[in-house]
Amino acid sequence: MDTLCPRNLVPSFSFVDPFGYKGLSLKIVQGVIKDWGCDCVFFFNYNRINAGISNPGVKQHMDALFGEERANALRAKLPGLSPELREAAILEALANEIHSLGGKFVLPFTFKNSEGTRTSHKLIFVSKHFKGYEIMKDIMAAESSTTDEGVPSLTYSPADASMPLLFSLAQPMSKLKGMLLEHYAGQTCSLDEIYESHSVGKPYIKKNYREALNTLEAAGQVSAYSTKGTRRKGTYPDHVKIQFKGGI
Repeated sequence: MDTLCPRNLVPSFSFVDPFGYKGLSLKIVQGVIKDWGCDCVFFFNYNRINAGISNPGVKQHMDALFGEERANALRAKLPGLSPELREAAILEALANEIHSLGGKFVLPFTFKNSEGTRTSHKLIFVSKHFKGYEIMKDIMAAESSTTDEGVPSLTYSPADASMPLLFSLAQPMSKLKGMLLEHYAGQTCSLDEIYESHSVGKPYIKKNYREALNTLEAAGQVSAYSTKGTRRKGTYPDHVKIQFKGGI
């Protein structure tokens, strides 16, 4: 590892761009995020890695990427899965390996082929601090080619503009409101506390949580109060607490 990066890095943002999958070891990612204030993005060639998982000729590269135990588990799990489930399983294995190496927050941005039918590659952001995760999610949200009820897809697809109906049926804001009522039943939290504890691994940005809470408050399903001074209706600064009822 010492040959890949210095013992102590100053706060830095690194971009790791390997050639295909050769040389993409998560030990490299571990090396560049190991110190305080160090985040990274790496290029994940999904097409080649998806094909390489079960290819004995590149086993050593897949083992270096996922860890031998996780790579073997993937080889046993992937046959028979649909393309969507296969992609999810590969991404989950990758994220779990990154977590085991100290990367607390993992955020992928997906690129589709020109027809929008298949994933070509991903950019994977890794950080040890929620603030970096929040900033990068906002950047990825702005670059997403579609949103559904204001929730970003965290995906760029050239075909999205020509097929808008495909991206307007999930009703993600309704799902978010239901998740909040269930997850925080009986609790009192601030917006920042809710966003930091609930948004990791989900596509929602802070604006989505603010809008969901506004709707829930207007419907009388949550209440909000200020711990100091007055509160402007519909706002949730740090001194405003949101109270959730005991159940849905």
